[in-house]
Amino acid sequence: MIKNTFFAALLWMTTFPLWAMDSHPSNYFSDQALANIEQTYGVDARANVLAWQTLIDDGLQLSSDDEKLLLTNQFLNQMAFISDMEHWQQEDYWATPLEFIATSGGDCEDYSVAKLATLKMMGVSSEKLRLMYVKNIADNQPHMVLTYHPRHGDIPLVLDNLDQEIRPASERTDLLPIISFNDDGQWLARVQGRGGKVKEEGGAFWQELMERIEKQI
Repeated sequence: MIKNTFFAALLWMTTFPLWAMDSHPSNYFSDQALANIEQTYGVDARANVLAWQTLIDDGLQLSSDDEKLLLTNQFLNQMAFISDMEHWQQEDYWATPLEFIATSGGDCEDYSVAKLATLKMMGVSSEKLRLMYVKNIADNQPHMVLTYHPRHGDIPLVLDNLDQEIRPASERTDLLPIISFNDDGQWLARVQGRGGKVKEEGGAFWQELMERIEKQI
C-alpha cells in the first residue's frame, strides 16, 4: 500500500533507466539465475518465472498492443494481494518484478511495476505507459495503477489489480488521478490525456529500486 508520505518521494522520481530488457525472454534468465531464484524463493518461484518468460514470448508474437495488455493483465492479476508488512515486514516496500512474480504476490505498486516491465519486454513503447498514483475514492486510500496511452491526448486505458477488466480512465470514476510517471518524467495526472509535466531530477528512492533490479538480472 502506498503511504501518504510516499507522495512526496514520487515528485523526485523522473528517471526510469531500466526496463531496457532486450534479451529474448526465453534466454533472459540463465540456468544459474533460475537455480538462485529457486534457492531463494522455493521451487514454485522457478515455475512462476518460467511461466512469466513464456508469457513474454507469447506476447512478442502478438501484433496489437491491446492483445498484449489483455494477456499481461490477466496473468499478473492472478498473483495474490499481500500487504508490504505481511509480505516483507516493512511498511512500504517496492518489490522488483522478479520478487513479485517469484513470491506470487504483492501490493498495488508491485502489480503496476510488473505490468510495465512485462509490456516493455513485449515491445510496447514506454511512451505509451505510465505508472499512475491515484486515490481510491471508495475507501479514501492511495493506490497505484498502470495506464496505457494509445496516442497523445487520448483517454488512457487503466490496468488495475482491483478490476479484471481493462477500461478507459473516463469509466473509472472510483479513482481520482494525482500524478503519473515513466521513463520520460512525471505528469500531473488527469482523466483525459496528460497534465503538465513536473520537471524534477531523479532521486534516491527510485534509483534504489533500479539497482535492486540490476542485481537480479
